[in-house]
Parts: sequence; structure tokens; C-alpha cells
Amino acid sequence: MSDLFDDPTPGQNTPEFTVSELSGEVKRTLEGTFGRIRVRGEVGRVFTARSGHLYYDVKDDRSVLACTTWKGQVSKLAVVPEEGLEVIVTGRLTAFGAQSKYNMNVEEVSVAGQGALMALLEKRKKQLESEGLFAAERKQPLPYLPRFIGVVTSPSGAVIRDILHRLRDRFPRKVLVWPVAVQGKNCAAEVANAINGFNAFTPGGALPRPDLIIVARGGGSVEDLWGFNEEIVARAVAASQIPLISAVGHETDTTLIDFVSDQRAPTPTAAAELAVPVRLELLAWTGEQGARMTHATGQSVQQRKQRLKDLSRALPKPERLLDEPRQKLDILSDKLPNALIRGVQNRRVLLSQTSAGLRPKTLENHVARRRSEMEKTAAKLSLLPLKREVSSQMDKLKSLSQRLRQAQGIRWDRLRQNLDSSSRQLEILSYRATLQRGYAVVRSEGQLITNTLDAQAAVALEIEFSDGKVQFGGGAD
Repeated sequence: MSDLFDDPTPGQNTPEFTVSELSGEVKRTLEGTFGRIRVRGEVGRVFTARSGHLYYDVKDDRSVLACTTWKGQVSKLAVVPEEGLEVIVTGRLTAFGAQSKYNMNVEEVSVAGQGALMALLEKRKKQLESEGLFAAERKQPLPYLPRFIGVVTSPSGAVIRDILHRLRDRFPRKVLVWPVAVQGKNCAAEVANAINGFNAFTPGGALPRPDLIIVARGGGSVEDLWGFNEEIVARAVAASQIPLISAVGHETDTTLIDFVSDQRAPTPTAAAELAVPVRLELLAWTGEQGARMTHATGQSVQQRKQRLKDLSRALPKPERLLDEPRQKLDILSDKLPNALIRGVQNRRVLLSQTSAGLRPKTLENHVARRRSEMEKTAAKLSLLPLKREVSSQMDKLKSLSQRLRQAQGIRWDRLRQNLDSSSRQLEILSYRATLQRGYAVVRSEGQLITNTLDAQAAVALEIEFSDGKVQFGGGAD
């Protein structure tokens, strides 16, 4: 600094400074005089630059102190400054010569008193509640019996031992532990990363995705539990697709995560009880339900048996259902032979009538007559083309006549075959063919006798054999 006083301007005793020299002197004076200091005040305007640096004001009722926390320092803050929050900031006072301003580079931020913490908590709570993060309709039901349970807690505390012990007593399940810091400046970030990490697991992957998450910590002061009041943790819980139980602190402790989680447990041990049922109670209940189902099934079958019996009484006997169809069959059997004979006779008559118009003699006469007429007509025509045409037509007529005679013969043979087939079928279906095999037909006064009772009651019987009939009774010899 002595160099600044050399070579003074003639006529003046006060040395000259450049602007940069003066700014540097002020900066060194501030940093050398104050060093590391702590300042208490209320957070005013807060601004986060694109670079990640944090700029904010700390003020009281008369003055404002500009504060800066560089990007690399923001992640280490235990409390992120929020407007209206009363805090104690720790850092170094420095000057920014380019604008003739001084500010404080803040390395640590703490809340000034428990009342300020409660005010901040209430402010965050209202904000998240207004966004619907506490709504009951967005909470997921807990799985009844999860296969894998993820636990977010400290791996060295008594909490994880209590949870594992309680799970082993009630219903042993596989547990995945994600170790985190449960207090301090790293608590919120690690807990949020753990929740997001469990949700990022692939279902059915090599590392199984939990069906349920438990976030647990033992009791402590408001400051100790403050990491679970951070907004980053609350939003991670709200975004979790896996149902989550919060078990932070004792029954009287309440943190922000309790309002966002799907289920709050008063203690870590209670969280384990909410996660799984008691195995022995479940086995007893299953056995009871099985017994009830067996009893109900047996009773239902018995009721249906009785109902079936009641319905069967209203149904006629099977043998009675066949009486009327049997009688109809007997009547139709008697009518069938005569009907077949009449049918064959009618077809013979029809065949005779049809074939009368197709006799070869008649056809030949008709052709001869037509030929004679054509010859007479041709004799009257002397034109050569006409003769040729007539000759051609006569050839066609001869060809058609020959084809007609062939078709007539084929049709006649077919009709004869059909008649023979019908005759053979009639003989097969006729009851007389049955008589040839040693059977007989018994009648009484023209009615067919089919049983011994009717035969005994008949006055006279007529028995028909293949070669004739024999009379019995009724004055017959």
C-alpha cells in the first residue's frame, strides 16, 4: 500500500487511486476485517440464476444485506432460503467492485428458532395441500401380502432391526434396504433418491421391484426430523407408484411426509405390522373359510338333491311315455303294406299312360307321315339350293329320329328298372315275407292281436300263415 503514496501530485498531499485500485482496497479491507461472520435476519427476495447460483436478501426492519450462494455450495445447504423465513446465515463478507456493491457469500443457512421452523413447515404444508398432494383419492391401497418390501432408513440404527424382527414374527418377507442419512443436510436428497430409485426398478428384473416401501426413522427433535419436511422428499413420495408407509419419529412426531404418504405409522414397528398380516392368524382364517366353504357346498348339494327328488315326483313314468307312440306305431304298421301296394299300382298306371305316347310304332308312323309331306313339298320345288336344304334337313331328321329312338329305349329301360326295384322293395316290406320265415299274424274280428290278454278275451281267432289262414272259436271247425 506504500506504493500508492509515492510521487504525489505537485501541490496536493492526498494520493490518487484508480477505480480498480480502490475497489481492490475496499474488498481486502472488508474480507480482512470481518472474515467469517454470522448474520440473523428475514429472507427477502430469492432468485436462482440459470447458472445455478442462488441470490437472495437477508433483511431487518432498517437494512438489507445482499447474499450469494454459489452453485457448488447450494447442494450443501441444510436449509434452502425461502422468502419470509427467519434464518441465520454464515459466510464471508466481500465486495463486488464492478458495481461498487458489497454482499455476503453464504456457506451455511439455519433456521432462527423452532418457531420459524414451524412457520416454514406450515407454509410448505399449505402449498402442497393446495396442489392436491394430501388428497385422499390419490392415496394407493397397501398390498395385502407384499412379496418384497423396500425399507428406506439408516442401516446401522435400531429402526431396521425392529422392522426386520417384527416382520419375522408376523410373516417373513424379503426386504430390500436402501441406506440413507436420516438427519443432516444430506438427509432429504438421499431419501428422495431412494424413493425414486425403488420406483425405477424393473418389475420382474434381476433386482426385484418392491411391492411396498417403508420410510422409517426413530424419534428426535424438530431439527433432527427436518429432512423429512423438505419439499423434495414430499414430492418424491407423491410421485411414487409404489404404495408407501411413513414411519418417522414417535407417535407424537408429525412430518410433512406423513401427509403425503399412502399410510402413516406411529412407529417403525407399527409400519411392519401394517405391511404384513399375522401368518398364524391368516392360516386359522383360511382354515375356517375352507371349513365354511365345505359345509356350504355339502348343504347346497343336499338341497339340490332334495329339489330333484321333488321335481321327479311330478314327471310321468318312462314306460307310460311310450304307450301312445307304440300304439301309433302298431296302427301305422298295419296300414303300411296296403299303402305300399296302392302306391305301386298307381305308379304302374301312370307309367302305362306315359309310355302309351312313346311307343316306337306311333313314332315311326309320325316320322313317315312327316317324311311324306316333306317329299311332296320338295317335289314342288325345283330350285337346287332348296333341294340341298331339304336334303340336309332330312339328314338331320333321320339323325334326330335315331337319337329319339335311342333315348326312348333308354327311358323305357329305366322305367322298367324302377318298377322292378319298387316291386322288390314292396316284397321286402310286406309282412308276408315275414310269414315265410315262420311267423304268423293273429286277428280277432279283423283286429290285430299282440298280447296274450287280448287273445284270451277274444271270442274267435284267425291265424294267418304263409300258405293260408286258420279259424279258431266262434263256431269254426
